Amino acid sequence: MWQRIQTVFLVLVVVSMLVSLFLPIWKLVDDTKEVQLYALHFTIIENGQRTTSYFPYSLTAILMVAAATIALMEIRRFDNRMTQIKLGTLNSLILAGALGSAVYFFSQVSEKYGATSLGYTIWAMFVGVACNWVAIRFIRKDEKLVRDSDRLR
Repeated sequence: MWQRIQTVFLVLVVVSMLVSLFLPIWKLVDDTKEVQLYALHFTIIENGQRTTSYFPYSLTAILMVAAATIALMEIRRFDNRMTQIKLGTLNSLILAGALGSAVYFFSQVSEKYGATSLGYTIWAMFVGVACNWVAIRFIRKDEKLVRDSDRLR
C-alpha cells in the first residue's frame, strides 16, 4: 500500500483537509474589532464581545471532512483500482465544492468588511485538490499497466 506513490498523494489530501479546518480562511484585525472566517465558523470580536455564527459557514468544514474521509477510504481500497478511480472522482467533486464554498464565503465576507487578504486555508485546499488529481492519474496509470500485462499472457 505505502509503496505506491498515489497513497502518498492521498495522505497529503487528508493532511491538507485537516490542516485547512484549523487555519483561517480570512482574518481582519482592526483597532476596535477582529473578524475571522474559518471553515467551521464566522466570528466577530468587538469590544471584548464575541459573536460566532456557524451556519452556513460550517458547510465548508463538512465538505472538507467528507473529502478527507473519502480519501482515507480510497487508500484502503488499494486492491480495487476501479473503485479507487470512482472514489477519487467523487472526491474531486467534493473538494471542488469545498473550495467553491470557501471562496464564496470569503467573497461574501470581504465585500462586507472591505479586506481582500486570503488565509492559508485556500492554498492548503488547492494543494488537496491537486494531490487528489495526481493520485487519480497514478491510479489510472497502474490500472493501464495491469491491463496491458494481462494482454501479454
